[in-house]
Amino acid sequence: MIALIAWVPWGGMAEHRRILLDGVATRVVREGDELVADDGHRVPVEQAVHLPPVEPSKIIAVHLNYRSRVQEFGTKLPPAPTYFQKPTTALNSHDGSVVRPAGCRYLNYEGEIAIVIGEPCRNVSISQAESRIAGYTIANDFGLHDFRDTDAGSMLRVKGSDTLCPIGPGLVTDWAFRGKTITTHVNGEIRQEGSTNEMEWDMGYLVADLARTITLLPGDIILSGTPAGSRPVDPGDVVTVTVEGLGALTNTIVEGPTAIDPTFGAQPSNSEEVVSTALGGEWEHRGVRAPMGPGSAHYQSELDA
Repeated sequence: MIALIAWVPWGGMAEHRRILLDGVATRVVREGDELVADDGHRVPVEQAVHLPPVEPSKIIAVHLNYRSRVQEFGTKLPPAPTYFQKPTTALNSHDGSVVRPAGCRYLNYEGEIAIVIGEPCRNVSISQAESRIAGYTIANDFGLHDFRDTDAGSMLRVKGSDTLCPIGPGLVTDWAFRGKTITTHVNGEIRQEGSTNEMEWDMGYLVADLARTITLLPGDIILSGTPAGSRPVDPGDVVTVTVEGLGALTNTIVEGPTAIDPTFGAQPSNSEEVVSTALGGEWEHRGVRAPMGPGSAHYQSELDA
């Protein structure tokens, strides 16, 4: 059963988290370097076992939104945003392990800001939409591009496989999203850096747009897009997304214990479409490039990797 957040008109900025406390999922508020439960129990932040800060009924993500990402792909934005959905079973948490299934090679990070809905929302104006937002958290919209050839339309396995939606560490209320910096580090090296000023469609627009036909419920998550620089990561890599005013979300990549069953279903692939998308559109953008065949140096380098 999905647990919905009760809408509370919190005053001022606060950071709400969910952690395991004596084996029980417990809501806490951050006070300095400690997390404080309703009963007064205090846990040092660095010792806490984190859970996703909210329990959504659905997770919706916008495709392209940051101008640097659009330029990276050498494409143009559509006249209005387009979306895909990640199942709630993809949820993961701060310090959680992100699984790259054995036999797959193209697991990409995408540092993002997650909008969290605070009260039921349907048919609202853009100006009204921001009042329906409980707060914001950090997300990493991981993509398993090995399945892009078969799931490019739905993005189901690409973006919805287990563990591919870490969010956290906390839900921050009364956070002004404009002009904020978002960065992604891999093993301490910066890989993405952007600003919310790059966004073509801001938080209120995304909420209002979706709520024209979809009822958004308390706790629902909308992922608001990623800047340029998404690239594949490997088992052992540590990925940290930092957002100004929201903190830092860290996850470690691990290899899954079993490979994708080769006896049925679509298989992981390394087609020109998969490789060029995973590597950030470093060749001409999708649908226009010449096919990358065995004679290509890029193709051969991928086979040799």
